[in-house]
Amino acid sequence: MWRRLVHLDLKGAAPRAQYLEQVLPLLRTLGATGLLLEYEDTFPYTGPLELLQASHAYSPEELQALLSWARAQGLDVVPLVQSFGHMEFVLKHREFAHLREVKELPNALNPHKEESLALVKAMIDQVMALHKDLQWFHIGCDEVYYLGEGEESKQWLQQQNNTPEKLCLSHIKAVATCLAWSYPMVTPIVWDDMLRGMSEETLAESGVPQLVQPMIWDYATDINVEGKVQLIEKYRRCGFSKVWFASAFKGATGVNQSLTLIGHHLRNQLEWLQVARRSPADVLEGIALTGWQRYDHFAVLCELLPVGIPSLAVCLQALKNGGYSEKIKENVENLLGMPNLEIETFMSPSVGTFPGSSILTLVTQISFHLKSSVDELLEKNRYATGWFSPYHRKKRIIHPIIVHHFQPDAVRLFSKWNAVVQDLQAAMEQVFHRCAIEEWMEENVHPHLQRLQEVLDDLDEAIRAQN
Repeated sequence: MWRRLVHLDLKGAAPRAQYLEQVLPLLRTLGATGLLLEYEDTFPYTGPLELLQASHAYSPEELQALLSWARAQGLDVVPLVQSFGHMEFVLKHREFAHLREVKELPNALNPHKEESLALVKAMIDQVMALHKDLQWFHIGCDEVYYLGEGEESKQWLQQQNNTPEKLCLSHIKAVATCLAWSYPMVTPIVWDDMLRGMSEETLAESGVPQLVQPMIWDYATDINVEGKVQLIEKYRRCGFSKVWFASAFKGATGVNQSLTLIGHHLRNQLEWLQVARRSPADVLEGIALTGWQRYDHFAVLCELLPVGIPSLAVCLQALKNGGYSEKIKENVENLLGMPNLEIETFMSPSVGTFPGSSILTLVTQISFHLKSSVDELLEKNRYATGWFSPYHRKKRIIHPIIVHHFQPDAVRLFSKWNAVVQDLQAAMEQVFHRCAIEEWMEENVHPHLQRLQEVLDDLDEAIRAQN
């Protein structure tokens, strides 16, 4: 019976605390045993770190409430604080820019500066102060791009026997040691991608395997099962006592994806189940089902949490039951209130009764039909292309036929989509803060509605000019 952590990536479209209160009982029922909370800029940092907070950060009271709701559901909480790569939310600030590995890039922390470790320790201490009885703490350390390319690193690497691998491991060890000293009951977890290619000798000599548990991540539908089994054996030989897996239930199939393809993520879980079956039972601590909300701090939003809940439900149930069947599908449909749940297409005919289900319905409608209906009207309607072309619009030339045959259709389409967007806005306000709603609308709605609005404005002006 291994642990199943649901990853909540809070660095984009972080849900309101009240929404998470509604969702947690469902996650427990579906088979989650814990949460992996990636706070980034939503944590209520104080003192010199206060500037890291986004305007929509959770208050200490909201976080304490969330943690007590998780406890009430029997869900373990594992906080995730990046401490090496993906430090954009810290290093983008002028006050911390001097701690960048490469001066121009806010991705990675400079591992040579004492102040870097002090910063990471201060972040960890503040997060730990709000959490009680933790067993694990995830310190990130994935995708440490440009490591070794900073000026101090280049000098360090010129010294005998120094390598980028040793540089990486020395920082991971420093952070993990820090945690071990202050919180001896807590085990650090790290993403494993920086460790995978290292030799057994390098890993074993570093002392890192005695300090951390690696989380092996792969979000593909065709995982190299044999390769993963061998990687686990290698990690064991190096001295790691336990490993974690990380799959994905959303946010891993496209940087600006708006709908979740459940079939892809289900196949990803089934691949991980194969790896688990072929690995020693005592080596696996658990699996985190990641739900990325942005690919990094500066990227656009991908699928919103309510949109990904049917995928999460399918994935959790598959992992809990060791596979997926018609009976499990029926159970998922009952729990979500979604008869006829579609796995291989984006179009489930039923609306659902789970928290935020109306957002999924409306986002599906917009994703499939908004752009195509506007394109159809403006690019394929013979009256628009023949009698109200860009030239006609510019010169305010209009034939009365347009007023009869085209304007009513344009007005009708605009009104229809305005109503849908207002419904979505109202549904999203129950779940998200204004900044997330604004961003999603700017990316997915406004460009198309704006085209329609501009045509309607040009029509009005042309009619006025003729009169």
